[in-house]
Amino acid sequence: MSEKKLAANEGIKTRSNYLRGTIQEGLADLSTGAMCEDDQQLLKFHGTYQQDDRDLRPNRRKHKLDKAYSFMIRVRVPGGVASPAQWLQMDEISTQFANGTIKLTTRQAFQFHGVIKTNLKRTMQEINQAAMDTIAACGDVNRNVMCSPNPFLSAAHTQAMEDARAISAHLTPQTRAYHEIWLDGEKVESSEEEVEPIYGKTYLPRKFKITVVVPPSNDVDIYADCLGFIAIVEDDKIIGYNVTVGGGMGATHGNDLTFPRTADVIGFCKADQIVDVAEKVVLVQRDFGDREVRAHARFKYTVDDHGPEGILKKLNEYLGYDLEPVRDFKFEDNGDRYGWATDPSGNSHYTMFVEGGRVLDTADYQLRTGLREIAKIHDGDFRLTGNQNLIIANISAVNRPAVEKLLDGYGISKSHLRSGLRLNNLACVALPTCALSLAEAERFLPVLLTELEESIEAHGLRHDAITIRMTGCPNGCARPYIAELGFVGKGPGRYNVLLGGGFHGQRLSKLFRSDVPAEKIKDLLDPVFASYAKEREEGERFGDFCIRSGLVAQTTNGADFHANLKPEALA
Repeated sequence: MSEKKLAANEGIKTRSNYLRGTIQEGLADLSTGAMCEDDQQLLKFHGTYQQDDRDLRPNRRKHKLDKAYSFMIRVRVPGGVASPAQWLQMDEISTQFANGTIKLTTRQAFQFHGVIKTNLKRTMQEINQAAMDTIAACGDVNRNVMCSPNPFLSAAHTQAMEDARAISAHLTPQTRAYHEIWLDGEKVESSEEEVEPIYGKTYLPRKFKITVVVPPSNDVDIYADCLGFIAIVEDDKIIGYNVTVGGGMGATHGNDLTFPRTADVIGFCKADQIVDVAEKVVLVQRDFGDREVRAHARFKYTVDDHGPEGILKKLNEYLGYDLEPVRDFKFEDNGDRYGWATDPSGNSHYTMFVEGGRVLDTADYQLRTGLREIAKIHDGDFRLTGNQNLIIANISAVNRPAVEKLLDGYGISKSHLRSGLRLNNLACVALPTCALSLAEAERFLPVLLTELEESIEAHGLRHDAITIRMTGCPNGCARPYIAELGFVGKGPGRYNVLLGGGFHGQRLSKLFRSDVPAEKIKDLLDPVFASYAKEREEGERFGDFCIRSGLVAQTTNGADFHANLKPEALA
């Protein structure tokens, strides 16, 4: 019997000497702004992607110039909480080394674009000076752990944040490569081979995403992630968590092996078991995930192939105890609560809308400058939401007037005075920097929203919250497959239009129309909005209406997308 052929990335990891590769040598090579192909893959584990400005490609190709290479750097922010000092450091980095903007991601992280190779190491060191890092922000490992960012609903949120941070710390890779390459850490010479106690030499088959959420708000889209923990609260204290497995948004056009999937709720663990359960689920994926077909390597496919029951059985075996039955819970939405709120301690919190998660200054809106000035006087913290928005949190009563004055002075206090459609939108970066993008997203969605707002205004829907998301490719970074209205790039200026996702992220959407030109989207959706306005039932959400009215069918999950695949039992 011939040996199974592993995916190419498995060999890269095996040969890398625990993620070192030849990154140091590549950084020292000033003859090019790029890195070699193997090191490009390894750099992801260190939190950075090589990119180039695709807007400039035609002209540079015409003049026989190399691509305009640069790097995207993603900063881990477990739970999305950063101090004012850290915000100021991120702001300074964006000026000194990046393109003058800060990107707030859909996974509560900071992201910088446009960092050239000669500034890469210096930028990493500046991030470290802010007591932050980029290790495992990308790559085949557990990435930034998300958590409900709400600072004022209950003490349970504080406990959930602590648990999210504990998971993040426990699952951080132990290799010294990051410190050696970026922070000039001392290389330890030893006759004993280095060990990754959780991941092993080849890490995970693909990226892994974990989320902690406190109902009733699903503001971190727990059903979209590999592993999730839903807090069960009694007397304002988390007594444990329901465990979800097998969510994931990525797909590939034309490849039936790939599909989006919502997570299954498989059991309940006690609060003090959360880190142990997280580790053991990661180990199950490490040991049974597909390392041959990379497009089939995400944990959602492992769950789909073996079934939630098979995963639960193997997880219980790894744990040495059984998860308890699922406890009751209820979600109501997956959006943010904008504006001011005050908690029992007297601290205030302001949640602001950030278009596309992009913090920048324009001629008529000095958002980045305003937030910089607020950070200089702020005595609380900043909280990045899973919807690319920002909470200026824990403002003391004595400091609130000064913060309010800056919010008013820079126009930020009006940030959330938008339509319900715009306030519930997400977009991935897409063009010009993402190499995978087939169409625009972040740059186009605001334009499309302006067009669609004409329709919703005409039909009396301005204040109705409708989740709308757009990605430039089917990888689904902005989670379009669980939006009530989703757009997935099919080609330049063309999109697949999806309808029927769940308002609190609990249900996949369904393809409504394929390959729609951007200029025809408004005309396509106008009669849909008209029908919703006239025919909806009391309290009926847009996604639910799209299914009840027959616009799209109820979407099935998992194995129904590829029923002829035959799963093998976990051995």
